[in-house]
Amino acid sequence: MVDYFFRQLKNTGKAFVSFTCLFISYSGFAQIVPDSVVVDSLEVENAFDEILYKEDSINLNFYSLPANLEFIPGNDDPFLIADRLSCIQKEIPLLYNDKVHSFINFFTVKDRAYTNMIIQRMNLYFPLFEKYLKEYGLPDELKYLSIIESGLNPKAISRARAVGLWQFMAATGRYFDLHVDFYQDDRMDPEKATIAACRYLKQLYGIFGDWELALAAYNSGPGNVKRAIRRAGNKKSFWEIYPYVPRETRSYVPQFVAITYTMNYLKEHNFIFENQYAYPASDTIIVKKYLHLPTFATLTQTCADDIALLNPNILQYAIPDVSKPFVLRVPVATKKIFESNRTFILDSASRMGKKELEILAKNSPGSTYGKDKVVYRVKSGDVLGSIAIRYNVRVADIKKWNNLRSTTIRVGQRLHIWLKPSAIKKDSVTQTMPIPLPVDKTYVVQEGDTLWSISKKFEGLSIEKIKALNNLNSNSIQPGQKLVIGK
Repeated sequence: MVDYFFRQLKNTGKAFVSFTCLFISYSGFAQIVPDSVVVDSLEVENAFDEILYKEDSINLNFYSLPANLEFIPGNDDPFLIADRLSCIQKEIPLLYNDKVHSFINFFTVKDRAYTNMIIQRMNLYFPLFEKYLKEYGLPDELKYLSIIESGLNPKAISRARAVGLWQFMAATGRYFDLHVDFYQDDRMDPEKATIAACRYLKQLYGIFGDWELALAAYNSGPGNVKRAIRRAGNKKSFWEIYPYVPRETRSYVPQFVAITYTMNYLKEHNFIFENQYAYPASDTIIVKKYLHLPTFATLTQTCADDIALLNPNILQYAIPDVSKPFVLRVPVATKKIFESNRTFILDSASRMGKKELEILAKNSPGSTYGKDKVVYRVKSGDVLGSIAIRYNVRVADIKKWNNLRSTTIRVGQRLHIWLKPSAIKKDSVTQTMPIPLPVDKTYVVQEGDTLWSISKKFEGLSIEKIKALNNLNSNSIQPGQKLVIGK
């Protein structure tokens, strides 16, 4: 087998990295690609939604590529990749198999433009990632996870509405203290989101005690991983539970291994480090009141794009009146100009566009501006329409507040509803004081009514009583229908 490998090296002209690593990889190769791991169809579920590879698509012709481009064809020379992975493996396993190989082909050959984009952005965020990973005692190689999550784009939004460099859903973000409202989204703040990601990853590793499972749980949630472990007969390695995790998660760990390989062997694949982005030298300003950023930029002779780059968590072009100080990052030169004429700049930038933005904030779908949260538990017969009517809000608001993709809700589900303080007091009164039955003891069903909501409107009325009085076999009612509600 060793003779075969050296013949392959001679044929392709590839240099070898480490003989020691080679023998480690070769001796463990049977364990690296066990039969139970190989996917029959070899279909790679690409998280970037751009390419679906099939088995024959990775059998590229080596000789059709430029002479100066190192490329490991799909089904040839797996030993070199396995060897390289073993050389860079630290705390997180970097096992080699056909799924990993397919994603390495993606990053190094199929879509080199994507990898070049990552190279341009890496210096913006890797120092920050490395700082907090070290602070939380986490493996340094986790910095590559954000590439899989967001392509190092702090404003990335997935189809599932996950946001930011580390792709937090709204509920998970709130759990890790990431504030979201009309004006700002802390999931887009590189520093705050990185701290939250470190806390979450540390928590997941504490649950599973295995980094591959922790990564899978970061993608699909710990519940899905625990369920996959049970379905696999309580086996507790990623490749053993592989068939039982969600489809996207099956590709998630191989993508992480592949991008870790790629970022460590960029030069070997002839990637060029050019046009790398860098932040302007910056400082911070503490803002306590409304600030119109275009006006601020004009008065401080600042490029608005620099402020946007330094503060990706600002969703609008202003900072609102805030209950706690807001930290605004600005170029160093901007702060010097600001400090020289602070009062005038703050006064001028506090006058522009405030009322217009407040109107937008109050009326945007899912707005929580000036509102307090109540929690509503879904009851039998409830639909989003009836709950929206009850609280005088929109169905779109309830869906956004609760990250609902459809109008489907279930009995016992808790829904967050945001109301003005006066509306909360009014609702508490209506819940405790049902009105007497009308004189004619009948009720005409309105749009959004359910048997439950009708029963709560009148004294001494229940769903069962309404059904009995009207010979109803189900809870289904129609707008305009006349119901007997008393004798």
